[in-house]
Amino acid sequence: MSGLLVAGTTSDAGKSVVTTGLCRALARRGVSVAPYKAQNMSNNSMVCHDRIGAPAEIGRAQWVQARAARVTPEPAMNPVLLKPGSDRRSHVVLMGRPAGEVAATDFATGRRHLAAAAHAAYDDLAGRFDVVVAEGAGSPAEVNLRASDYVNLGLARHADLPVVVVGDIDRGGLFASMLGTVAVLEPADQALVAGFVVNKFRGDLGLLRPGLDRLEELTGRPVHGVLPWHPDLWLDSEDALDLEGRRARVAGSARARVAVVRLPRISNYTDVDALGIEPALDVVFVSDPRDLADADLVVVPGTRATVADLAWLRDRGLDEALVRHVRAGRPLLGICGGYQLLGTEVADPHGVEGAPGTRVAGLGLLPVTTTFAPDKVLHLPSGEALGAPAAGYEIHHGRVTPADGVEAFLGGVRVGRVAGTMWHGALEGDAFRAAYLAATLGLPPSGTSFPAAREHRMELLADLVEEHLDVDALLALARDGAPADLPTLELGLRR
Repeated sequence: MSGLLVAGTTSDAGKSVVTTGLCRALARRGVSVAPYKAQNMSNNSMVCHDRIGAPAEIGRAQWVQARAARVTPEPAMNPVLLKPGSDRRSHVVLMGRPAGEVAATDFATGRRHLAAAAHAAYDDLAGRFDVVVAEGAGSPAEVNLRASDYVNLGLARHADLPVVVVGDIDRGGLFASMLGTVAVLEPADQALVAGFVVNKFRGDLGLLRPGLDRLEELTGRPVHGVLPWHPDLWLDSEDALDLEGRRARVAGSARARVAVVRLPRISNYTDVDALGIEPALDVVFVSDPRDLADADLVVVPGTRATVADLAWLRDRGLDEALVRHVRAGRPLLGICGGYQLLGTEVADPHGVEGAPGTRVAGLGLLPVTTTFAPDKVLHLPSGEALGAPAAGYEIHHGRVTPADGVEAFLGGVRVGRVAGTMWHGALEGDAFRAAYLAATLGLPPSGTSFPAAREHRMELLADLVEEHLDVDALLALARDGAPADLPTLELGLRR
């Protein structure tokens, strides 16, 4: 077995970036490599197939990492996916299938079966691939959760994995957080922490060098490299930490403004990433009705809590702003949960999202009704719309029933310039995206390819990893394990 755990000083420190880059760099070297994350907490997910061909759901970050590794995504790469339904409870997806709920208070005893399944999935991958690059979650220094941890040092101890800690220097306090991450751990955990990686560095590396030398001196562990900040480097995200700043990333003179409603329980917002690479579009996430006033196109994305987010829209006056947008003759697109709340009614007889028997009025912009069912639909559909081939993926509990005679549209409906679809990811298809933008905004085809852009980002990331990280040393760690002579820092011994 060969493996490496990429941990972080914080959430969003760069674990996914380093994991993805290593997967592609190793794959380019001919290494059989698999990504892995024991537990992901995210409403950004993707449909793949399990090993017998049945549809399954995993975190989108691991789906992207599998693409980077040039292997087929599968549930073992993300055996536990928690989808937050509220601040205190999450829906559980176990090996790609719904598996009830878990509460925030269940950390001590309620997740042992999840840990067993996650570790079994890791062992399975380790038996089939040369190297498994595992991504941690949050920070391994959350010692209050250590007793029940199976994602960070709990996984490392299970599989005897060496650990590399990634820190985002953009956040400040890098050296203290790296030193502290090691120092608060118990000695057996410290023995597996084998080095560091710095992420998002800007400037003269010579100015950083004294700090790196001091960190190595204090911890007895090497810094395996410093990844620079790069303006073209972005990946399909797994959480909403950077949504406020998320916008079109292609330079150019934008001619049309796309406003994406930032729902509180937003899910699969990566659906609009393909719009973000179109040079004629400016894509922004908004939560104020005034921000819809000058939008040429509004997108209402998916949500993990349709009824709750429908109430939020009304509380903020966004419902009236959407109605004004449509009455002005401008296009509106709802995707999955966003499509459902555009209908006339949403019913939850079984309490899938909340109280059983809930029934609320929708926004009335499309002649459809939605009824939630306990079983989840997972599907990889394909077809045609607006004269172009299209494909996507479905993840939903809601069953949408349209009125008779309504024009069908990608698993949904279209009435005038208002459209709703149950298909996530359809805009990633270049032909369909071009057809949709031509039909709604009158834009000519840009020739921009989203699949090519994603592949370019993976290759760029691998180039940066090869140039700025000691990949040979990291591969040796994965194959040989953590060195036996790593020092224990005293703070971890105190009680």
